[in-house]
Amino acid sequence: MKAQLLPSLLAAGLFLFTGVSARAEVTPGQPAPDFTLQDSQGSPYTLSAQKGHYVVLEWFNVECPFVRKHYDSSNMQVLQRTWRDRGVVWWSISSSAKGKQGSYAAAELEHKMRNAGSSAAAVLKDEDGVVGKEYGAKTTPSMFIIDPEGVVIYAGAIDDKPSVDKADVKGALNYVTQALTEAMAGKPVSVSSVPSYGCSVKY
Repeated sequence: MKAQLLPSLLAAGLFLFTGVSARAEVTPGQPAPDFTLQDSQGSPYTLSAQKGHYVVLEWFNVECPFVRKHYDSSNMQVLQRTWRDRGVVWWSISSSAKGKQGSYAAAELEHKMRNAGSSAAAVLKDEDGVVGKEYGAKTTPSMFIIDPEGVVIYAGAIDDKPSVDKADVKGALNYVTQALTEAMAGKPVSVSSVPSYGCSVKY
């Protein structure tokens, strides 16, 4: 993050910049905790029903500048479309508690995401924060990748540029792309966990 932005962001209480000590509680190499969440129509989405597919879980907050960086630059939408076309299931999850930043009725949340051009297979609400806390999602964005056997193969940051500057998307090392590319080629995931950065999840 640019030095001149940090004091004002912290003063506003909107952001948690995670240092090396902040790591996801879900451990890569272990089975992904199962869950069921609903979309804006009340349709249930159960993780264990997706066995046989790679699954990406994207924690988001529509008001978070770090999230907006990836949507305003179309980086997140391109990732969603690219991996959807290769058979990956992509779910976007909001764990903002009722009354806190980023919390909207399910239909409005879906509308905002679709207006932003989201190609996620589902936009899911975790208003009580149970799923987010179980996974250890600390920031938005925060990314988790689960393989077809239901095992977590990546947990953490979307890339190596912890800023709100859209220009930083270009040239960034995208850990989601790297992990999926390696795994789908039958190779070990070279980087399976990186501390996430962004706004604190508003539990």
